[in-house]
Amino acid sequence: MKKGIKQLVEEANSQIKTLSVDEARALHGKEGVTFVDIRDVRELERDGQVPGALHAPRGMLEFWVDPDSPYHKEAFATGNRFVFFCAAGWRSALATKAVQDMGLENVCHIDGGFGAWKKSGAPVEERKARES
Repeated sequence: MKKGIKQLVEEANSQIKTLSVDEARALHGKEGVTFVDIRDVRELERDGQVPGALHAPRGMLEFWVDPDSPYHKEAFATGNRFVFFCAAGWRSALATKAVQDMGLENVCHIDGGFGAWKKSGAPVEERKARES
């Protein structure tokens, strides 16, 4: 039987911790907390970014998290709490579930993603396009 994206996201959300925007805002900037933006770089350039967030493109996330990967990023070995987000909360639900399954602990995501973050008036900064 085929599983669609709606079912995959629902299953992920039933197995992960989801923060409201207000809960996420209360954690932003706190020591030991890393916000992880999994959106595509073009989305960051177009819509802005959460100040201080680590950009970890969705396509590289599992490679960056796995300590045995040649692409591992030390940011994921800090023991910090990780708050994932995408544009609307769908990709980040799947990403949070994936890294949780990989053994990354203390992970969650933001309900409504960056869109809800921005709409709430939370801090957003511009990301300049990279020169080619």
